[in-house]
Amino acid sequence: MGLIENIKEKAKLQLRTIVLPESEDERVLKATQQVLEEKTANVVLIGNEDTIKKDALACGANIDGATIIDPKKFDNIDTYVNELVELRKKKGLTKEEAREIMTTEPRFFGCMMVRLGAADGLVAGSNSPTADVLKAAIHVIKTAPGINTVSSAFIMETADGKFGDNGLLLFADCAVIPEPNAEQLADIACATAATAASVVGLDPRVAMLSFSTKGSANHPLVDKVQYAVDLLEDRNVDFAFDGEMQADAAIVEAIGAKKAPGSEVAGKANVLVFPDLQSGNIGYKLVQRFAGAAAHGPVVQGLAKPVNDLSRGCSIEDISNLVAITATQIK
Repeated sequence: MGLIENIKEKAKLQLRTIVLPESEDERVLKATQQVLEEKTANVVLIGNEDTIKKDALACGANIDGATIIDPKKFDNIDTYVNELVELRKKKGLTKEEAREIMTTEPRFFGCMMVRLGAADGLVAGSNSPTADVLKAAIHVIKTAPGINTVSSAFIMETADGKFGDNGLLLFADCAVIPEPNAEQLADIACATAATAASVVGLDPRVAMLSFSTKGSANHPLVDKVQYAVDLLEDRNVDFAFDGEMQADAAIVEAIGAKKAPGSEVAGKANVLVFPDLQSGNIGYKLVQRFAGAAAHGPVVQGLAKPVNDLSRGCSIEDISNLVAITATQIK
C-alpha cells in the first residue's frame, strides 16, 4: 500500500470535517464526490446552495452528503464578524469591513469556521493564489503556540526506497519563506518533524542542510544554519536533529559516517530542512523529475489548525489527496 493509500486509511479512522471554499471550481465539486465516496472526510462547501447544486449537476458531480453554507444566509454571521474585528482590531478593521469580508470572501469564512471549531481544516487554492489562502489562514487561524513561522513541506515518495524511510522523505521549506533566518529555520524544523510524525507516521530524523558539514566551510550562510541547530538544542525538542550538514552526508550512510561520525541523523535523515526557498524548491523539483519521485504537497505547517494550499493546476485527485492529508494533520 502506497503513502496516499495509507494516509486515506488513517483519515477514515476518525472522520474529520474539511472546508472546501472554492465551490465555483468544478474540480472541487468532483473531488467532493470522491472524498465522500472514499469516506476520508466530511465536506463543507461555501457558497450559494442553488448555484452549487446547479454547477454540480452540470459537471456530473454527486455532492449528496456535503454540507453547503451560504455566508450571506448564515444565522451565526455576527459571531464570525465580531471575531474578525477582535482579531484585526490593531489594524483598525471596522465591523462593516469585517462583514464584507465574511460574506464575500469564502477563504476567510472557511478559516473562521476552522478557528471557531465548526470545521477541522480547510483546503483551498485551486482557484486562487497561494498568497490569498495564506493571508486568510494567518489573519484568522494564526500560528501554533510556540511557533512564529508558517512554512511548508513536500512529502517525497521515491520509487527505489533507497533513502529516508523506505523512500519517504520530507523537504522543507519549498514554497513559503524565501530567506528564513535562524529562528525561522528552527521553526521549520519543528513543524516539519511534526508533519513527518502526524501525517506520514515517521520517527523524524532532521538534517539541517548547508554546503558545509560540521564546520568544513566558514561563511555567514553556514553560521545561520549552525545557529538554528543551537536554537533547537535550547528548545529541547523531542526529535533527533543534526547539522549543519551537506545533503550527501544527510542521506548516504557511508558518507554520513565519514563526515559526521557519531551522529544519529547523518546518513539516516528522513527530514531535510533547506537553508532557503531557492534551494528547497530547486531540490524537490530535481528529485521529482530526475528520480521520478512523487511530490505530495505542499503541506502548510505552523498554523494553529490545518489549512492547505493547492496549485491552481491541480487535479481532482490532488484535491482529494490533500483533503486526506489535512485530516491527518489534526491533533
